Parts: sequence; structure tokens; C-alpha cells
Amino acid sequence: MSAKQTCLDRVVVVTGAGRGIGRAHALALAAEGARVVVNDLGVEIDGRGASTAPAEEVVSEIAAKGGEAIAVATDVATTEGANDLIEAGVERFGRVDAVINNAGIDRPGMLIDLSTEDWDAVIDVHLKAQFLVLRAAGRHWRERSLRGENVRAALVNTSSPAALVGFRGEGAYSAGKAGVLALTLTAADELAAYGVTVNAVVPGAATRLTAWSPGAPGPESVAPLIVWLASLDASDVTGRIFSAAGGIFMLLHGWESGAPVLLGEGGIEKLAAELRERLAAERAPGEVLAPGRNLAPRPGAPGNLG
Repeated sequence: MSAKQTCLDRVVVVTGAGRGIGRAHALALAAEGARVVVNDLGVEIDGRGASTAPAEEVVSEIAAKGGEAIAVATDVATTEGANDLIEAGVERFGRVDAVINNAGIDRPGMLIDLSTEDWDAVIDVHLKAQFLVLRAAGRHWRERSLRGENVRAALVNTSSPAALVGFRGEGAYSAGKAGVLALTLTAADELAAYGVTVNAVVPGAATRLTAWSPGAPGPESVAPLIVWLASLDASDVTGRIFSAAGGIFMLLHGWESGAPVLLGEGGIEKLAAELRERLAAERAPGEVLAPGRNLAPRPGAPGNLG
């Protein structure tokens, strides 16, 4: 533990905290003095099944090191589950100071073959759940602010490199994680009036969801950024997107505008010619990545990386 604990007495909710990146976040936050609400359904990678063991094991590990934590096995992809999660933190610790939205599942498939059920399941956990937990926590912070309290709260959403470049065979996952970035920017604007910062992290780490990427850094390398964003020291940082992998952290700046092409006389033919000139002159889009999901590559596309 640090001589001066970064998150001393902060009450922090972490979703998907039973394994992988979420577990690393929960342990790091507790080591820095936070009281942690550990949320995890203990599902398989595809979101099916359930077990209370992963969350309870993290709580036991925190307690063994002198920290304080509770396990809350609610389904944050439902309104009731998200509300109950925030209420559990308030009931046990008197308030919630920060939320780390991290829960995730995966059901890969090429878009033209992906079932509606699988699309909905992935979007529900990666995007809808982040909104539902954000809303529940935001209402808690708004209520405290309207009572005259000086709220200094933090929300950190989890995105993915898939949001930036797309992953072949992971259309639902990529779309959900891209939606998280827009949600983050909107929430940062809307919740600022109540003393809440909202940021997002694009992590790169070895977890069950990234087993296709051998040699990925451990999830512990992402946690220091999360601890800082959840702390009072970062209470002036909001509306930002960070990448974090292997102890390297960068700010991401989103979509950038290229040089304009103006519509003038000459119609579509002239417009097309000018757009082709601009396309040739400017940076090409990033190549879609191909995680190792045993999916047939598109004609002319790179093979699986895993």
C-alpha cells in the first residue's frame, strides 16, 4: 500500500470485478484505501451461467489484506440490477463516490451470421449496462448535490481497441464499445453540474476475452490509471478518453476532420473527382483487426491473429 493512499475512504463500485481487468481494478482500489463494491455474476465468457464465487473470492482477498469490500451479484444489464447495485453500496457504506463500468461478455460471429439474440446479449452488457449503472449512480449523485452536498464523484467507462478500428467477427462487441465513447462524452457534459467527472478507458490486457492475443500485458498494468481517475486528485479531469496497455498511457482524441471538399459547379462528377484526390492525400483508415475466433477471413483480408 502507498504511504498516502490515493483513494482513502472512497466508496467505489466496480462491475465485472470477479475476474480479469475488473478484479485488478478492485484489488488496486482497495490497496489504495477504497471501500469496494464488487459486482460480478460469475458468468461464462458468453454471459451464460452464474456463480457468486468470483466476486466472493475478490472480497475475501481484499479482506485478507485489511481492506473492506462487499460482493453484489446483480445483473447490471437490467434496470433492477443496476439500481440494486448502487443501493447496496449506499446501504453498506452510506454513499457511492465512484463507479468503474467494466462488465463484459463476448459472443463472436460474422455480422451476416450473427443471431439477434447474440447481438442483443453483447450490446446489453457492453452498452446498455453502462448506461443503466451510470443512470442509477447519477441519480444518487444528483440527489446529494441538490441537498447542498459538495459532491466529488467519478465515473469511468470501459471501452476497447475494437471501438477504434473494429474487430472482424466482433461486430456487436465493436459497436457496443464504440457506443461507450459517445455515452462517456455526453455523460461528462450532463453530470458536470452535479460534481461528477466521466471518463473512459481503452485497455489492452490479457483476459478471458483476449485469449486470442498471446503475449498481451497483464490487467494489473491498467489499474493505476483507474485508481487515479477514481480519486479526488482527478476531480478536474472529465470528458477524456485514455488508452492503457502494458504501463503505457495515452490520451485519445477521437475523430479528426480532414481538409474540406466544397460542393460547387460540376455536379457529382466533379465532387467525386475532388473526393478521390482527398482520399489519396489523407491518411487511410485503420485496418480491421482479426482476433483468433476460427472465422473464415474475408477475401483479401488478413488471416486470424490468434
